[in-house]
Formats: sequence, C-alpha cells, structure tokens
Amino acid sequence: MNMFSLFIMGFTVFVVLFIVIVIGKGVAQWVSNNHSPVLEVRATMVTKRSRVSHSHNGEFTHIRHHYYLTFEDENGERREFAVTGEDYGLAVEGDTGILTFQGTRFKGFVRD
Repeated sequence: MNMFSLFIMGFTVFVVLFIVIVIGKGVAQWVSNNHSPVLEVRATMVTKRSRVSHSHNGEFTHIRHHYYLTFEDENGERREFAVTGEDYGLAVEGDTGILTFQGTRFKGFVRD
C-alpha cells in the first residue's frame, strides 16, 4: 500500500467513527430523557437566544433557526432548553411560572 491509500483508509475510518459517535450520543441522550421523570418546577425565564445555520445544496440555500430558553428555578439552578419558534416567540424574560421538562427535553412553561 502506498501513503495515499493509507491516508484515504485512515480518513474513512475517522469519518465512520465520527458518525457512529455522534449518532451514539444522540441515541444515549434520547434514552436518558425517556428514563428521566417529568418534572414540574417553579421557575423564571431569564434569557432567550437564537442561532441561525445555513446549508447549501447546489442552487438552494437552506436556513434553519434554532431557539433556546434559559430558566432559573427557586434554588438558583439554570437550565437551557431547545424550543420551538412558537415557544420562543411567546417567551418574555422575567416571566415566572411552572416549567415542565424531562431530562433535557422542554415540555412546557405555564406563566403565573
């Protein structure tokens, strides 16, 4: 085998391992969330943020918005959740109420 063949083989192994690890982490998080109890805690919505990602596919550009809300419970513990655009749009910093979540999964927020 020449150096180029070894490089291609090593790169291929690296890419496959990377994909397996990423998928494995996602599955592990999903399983962990499913085994977590659904909790309801009194919390304040302290901040919100968004992120935009772009992908190009030939002639087309796909733009995706990612939305996050951070809540602080009565003990001062903060949790950030990925949320839908609708939940993000309805959120107002400083709102208090009942936060419902399961592991890292946002279930809802009911304002006082």
